[in-house]
Amino acid sequence: MATFEQAEYEARIARTKAEMAARGLDALVVTDVANMHWLTGYDGWSFYTPQCVVIGQELEQPLWIGRGIDVNGARVTTFLKPEHIHPYPDDYVQTPLKHPMGWAGQVLEGYGLGGKRIGVETDSYYFSPRALGALQGALPNASFQDADLLVNWLRIVKSPAEIALMQQAGEIMDLVMSTAIESIDPGVRQCDAAAAIYRAAVSGTPEFGGDYPAIVPMLPTGLGTSTPHLTWSDAPFRSGEATILELAGCRLRYHCPQARTLFLGSPPQRLAEAAKWVVEGIEAALAAARPGATAEAVERAWRETVARGGLLKESRIGYSCGLNYPPDWGEHTLSLRPGDTTELKPDMTIHLIPGIWQDDWGIEISECFRVIERGAEPFCTTPRELIVKR
Repeated sequence: MATFEQAEYEARIARTKAEMAARGLDALVVTDVANMHWLTGYDGWSFYTPQCVVIGQELEQPLWIGRGIDVNGARVTTFLKPEHIHPYPDDYVQTPLKHPMGWAGQVLEGYGLGGKRIGVETDSYYFSPRALGALQGALPNASFQDADLLVNWLRIVKSPAEIALMQQAGEIMDLVMSTAIESIDPGVRQCDAAAAIYRAAVSGTPEFGGDYPAIVPMLPTGLGTSTPHLTWSDAPFRSGEATILELAGCRLRYHCPQARTLFLGSPPQRLAEAAKWVVEGIEAALAAARPGATAEAVERAWRETVARGGLLKESRIGYSCGLNYPPDWGEHTLSLRPGDTTELKPDMTIHLIPGIWQDDWGIEISECFRVIERGAEPFCTTPRELIVKR
């Protein structure tokens, strides 16, 4: 039941091994949940306890190491042979006495990796200092190397099968955004709008269903629009206030995010003017986004455009996105900001989100796009504008 054909996973593993060889690594312990999925297909809400996938240069297949009660999840969602699936006993779960990564180290020792050069994802959300210490303690003769983002950078260019899922996520995103816009009116509780958004995201289309997004719906409203990462309450929406909608369509863990700003009533001049310049900046950035262009060149096109309207944004305006799990749909690689000289390539997928946040107001309008030979191709069709409901 893996998402892709086995040959696609095998090609990904081969690319990973090649990069490992270039770094002098004999093995790689993968704890980033999205990277585990990308390499093997493993899918499950089991990342609240330690788990990993191990790639070894001499191993026929990756090893899956996880909690015993999740072993059938590995059998169901991956292509791995049973002998490559290694569950640890439940008395390792959430105890101060021992750690699952110590048990994982014993597994690696059994495969002859005890004295080898092992890469670890040191900044993975679910790989703690205690986990690293337990792994090192179990493998005292191994040498450990920081291999953070090794797999993430391999994921940045999507395969045709991945692009197809991103396109489906874009279709779901259009439905999610239209549902959000329809749901928000004066007097409607924020939580009820969030419930409608979730329903649309999970129901998807008649042809294919949706998945849970890595980030919950962001719905800052009123004064809350001055900051990007607020969710919702049970308070009602009010006339004369804006609401930022930062949402995502998700299909089999592949995300297409999008943001829009909605105003109930007649928007103030400063918001309408900012929206005009934000949209012009986005269009300039999309025009600059083509194979061979750098990430910083795309950001520069945006910045020089909005500067004419007196707008300034110090944070990045976008990032690579796609496959992921909570707490983020970004891939932690390319960023659209000064100094990032990463060259765009066909089938990179990027969320362009140049949000503006001031002391008491803000605006977000974004596009998720695919880099193609002739430039940038947005995944969604929602109009790129300040949405006004009077």
